Amino acid sequence: MSDPLRPRASLRTAVVWEVLKDALDRRVKAVGQAPAGRAGEGAPGVLDVLDTGGGSGNFAVPVARLGHRVTVVDPSPNALFALERRAAEAGVADRVRGIQGDAHGLFDVAERGGYDVVLCHGVLEYVDDPAEGLRNAVAALRPAGTLSVLAAGLGGAVLARALAGHFTEARQALADPAGRWGAGDPVPRRFTSEQLTALVEAAGLEVGAVHGVRVFADLVPGVLVDTEPDALEALLQLEAAAAELPAFHAIATQLHVLAERD
Repeated sequence: MSDPLRPRASLRTAVVWEVLKDALDRRVKAVGQAPAGRAGEGAPGVLDVLDTGGGSGNFAVPVARLGHRVTVVDPSPNALFALERRAAEAGVADRVRGIQGDAHGLFDVAERGGYDVVLCHGVLEYVDDPAEGLRNAVAALRPAGTLSVLAAGLGGAVLARALAGHFTEARQALADPAGRWGAGDPVPRRFTSEQLTALVEAAGLEVGAVHGVRVFADLVPGVLVDTEPDALEALLQLEAAAAELPAFHAIATQLHVLAERD
């Protein structure tokens, strides 16, 4: 789990974290380095990771705990302040750097072609041009680098609105090109798995895996998870089992794509 002190938060991050951690391990081996663990410029086993839209460090800090160097680019000063505090509390302040910026102006603050792994989590929903934002993320990769994309899924939003009794809004989300259920929808854009993988492939990457994220977690009453013995662990295992099955991608709240640069 990304943060053992926040068990409920792990429902939102566990699937992606396990996939990402495996990808980092594979990347270390692919570049001929030793297992991760030592920090510092040129140290064996240390990858350079760029987290675009990384906010307060939900993934950046756990990645740094593995020994990697992480640069977080985010437009929010408040999020970057929280990142700095979280990194200090975790003892990885020397391996995490926060910079104010966004996906469209990425190379005003980040190095082109300078990263082994790039995270693009919760970004494509909000940028004006998802294709451009994704192209910038890809351009930040070193040869054979790995890209992790996490974006809002259309099916999960439709299902959630329908189960809440908002049937007209659910139908509106289905019909809307951006997958929005109405003017009050806080998410500007949602994707199907086909749309998201097509964007990644159009940016020149080879898709390695697609996972559905939060297939059940957002639908299960919180009181059930909090009060039933072992319910959290059982739900985590269910999420992990369903994540790789294409049938469940269509109802996931989020979609995760892992891809590599040729």
